[in-house]
Amino acid sequence: MNARPDTDSLSLAAPALYEQVAERLRSRIYAHELAPGAWVDEQAIAAEYGISRTPLREALKVLAAEGLVTLKPRRGCYVTELSEQDLDEIFPVMALLEGRCAQEATAKAGAEDISRLEAIHAELERHAAAGDADRFFETNQRFHGALQELAGNRWLRQLIDETRKFIKLTRRDSLNREGRLRQSLAEHRAILAAIAHRRPDEAARLMHDHIQSGRAALARLQAAG
Repeated sequence: MNARPDTDSLSLAAPALYEQVAERLRSRIYAHELAPGAWVDEQAIAAEYGISRTPLREALKVLAAEGLVTLKPRRGCYVTELSEQDLDEIFPVMALLEGRCAQEATAKAGAEDISRLEAIHAELERHAAAGDADRFFETNQRFHGALQELAGNRWLRQLIDETRKFIKLTRRDSLNREGRLRQSLAEHRAILAAIAHRRPDEAARLMHDHIQSGRAALARLQAAG
């Protein structure tokens, strides 16, 4: 009879090479190191990472399935560039989802949960005061992630995560609009106050308006050229 393997000695397999490459490229796309609409130079990237074209192409297939890049026959791979119509359709959906998340999170929030949100918001205050849009953006993602965790709705979280992949292609840009950083911070203060006072419907409305406000700021930025 064969002995059963010692499960305590088994280790989790490391991510496949193409998955690691996909994660690197995903981060570069979100940071706009690979800008919307840009052609992806496969040969240069493969040389930079010291890999063959095979894992790179598998990674690009993953990103294409996520909608972050577009594979064009005989033309290569391009970073997804959202149209104005795309943004006008995506942001209202995200506003509905995030609003619902804020509502559910507020209904479940305890004193410790609110303290955690206040600590994250305090970081937002510091980054806004320093005019650091990049760190504000990263901390903002943590705030929204904390609300998702608090809401505890895995279906809602899945939908938000899928939609945010596209929002992240452009949303950081809206913070570069003059006055948007302060405006976003003020919106966060109001959302946090509604949560702290256990007003779910108000939190939902404020979060919905906050997301739509981001879209409006992005539209003004693009109109200004």
